[in-house]
Amino acid sequence: MSLYCGTFFRRKSFGCCRLLSTYVTKARYLFELKEDDEACRKALQTGVFYLFHDLDPLLQASGHRYLVPQLSRAELEGLLGKFGQDSKRIEDSVLVGCSNQQEAWFALDLGLKSASSISASLPKSEIEAELGGSFIKLRQALFQLNSVDSSLLFTAQALLRWHDGHQFCSKSGQPTQKNMAGSKRVCPSNQIIYYPQMAPVVITLVSDGARCLLARQSFFPKGLYSALAGFCDIGETVEEAVQREVAEEVGLEVENIQYSASQHWPFPNSSLMIACHATVKPGHTEEPSVKVLCLFPILGTGSRASKIQVNLKELEAAAWFSLDEVATALRRKGSLAQQQSEASPLLLPPKLAIAHHMIKTWVEKQSCSSLAA
Repeated sequence: MSLYCGTFFRRKSFGCCRLLSTYVTKARYLFELKEDDEACRKALQTGVFYLFHDLDPLLQASGHRYLVPQLSRAELEGLLGKFGQDSKRIEDSVLVGCSNQQEAWFALDLGLKSASSISASLPKSEIEAELGGSFIKLRQALFQLNSVDSSLLFTAQALLRWHDGHQFCSKSGQPTQKNMAGSKRVCPSNQIIYYPQMAPVVITLVSDGARCLLARQSFFPKGLYSALAGFCDIGETVEEAVQREVAEEVGLEVENIQYSASQHWPFPNSSLMIACHATVKPGHTEEPSVKVLCLFPILGTGSRASKIQVNLKELEAAAWFSLDEVATALRRKGSLAQQQSEASPLLLPPKLAIAHHMIKTWVEKQSCSSLAA
């Protein structure tokens, strides 16, 4: 009976009897929208919309930051009408969240064309001029977004990309249909249900006690280093994936693997980043044999680089960095371009990336250990 009453007052009046927390009411409301097409269709009438074009979000510049504009249903209908499109196009939206007041948030891509839609792609430049913004690649905008906006855009882009890539049933070859919320797609011919998926990725910060190991790939901005990362293989545990990735990429064996946190990451596709800390096994930072050197050339000079066997098929470079070097890099301010112009060669991932928080946690723990000693 208490459960029934709690649900009743949630629907009728939040001020009468709040038996459920704000978080629980939001979670249950979103569940309702995902499972009930009519409830979601009703939410589309009063919700707000974030626009994309070919998976690039609409952003507005504000100083050194980007703002993420929201459009009401009426504003979106007006925009579509100006380009000769019916408001039915709005049903191509995907649900990406809601406010504490149960205002639903949706994302709509005006550049992609679904297999079941008769609507054409809208002209990018004309939409930008109409709305006073620009469709900007999400990776390019990372350093100028706050954490709330970036998380929402990550979710939106991941869902839009998944729907764009799963418009046909892998068994029947027939077009699939998304439900109103975009939380799944169904093949009408055989009723197979497809749900959006994320690929698990382990990201590991390796330490030898006094230093941490950071690496870079060739497409990273100049000077930027991060933690080691790689996709989990079928059948692997998280711990096994960590051990294998470190061995493959830098030729080291690790132990004391500890889970730290997780984060959704949209690049290159939707991934679940599983952050772990690990230490190098004693004796595994010694000079590699000549035979191994032929397989995995070592980059850099001096003792720092001589301990690591870099797999050049995976990484461009890897190196040990001291506490002082990493702490100095964490204190640096300004945009990426400003940091690149400074003398220090080490740049770290942006604050919204889980790698940044892993590195910061390691610095704080090492600093506390130094003070205790």
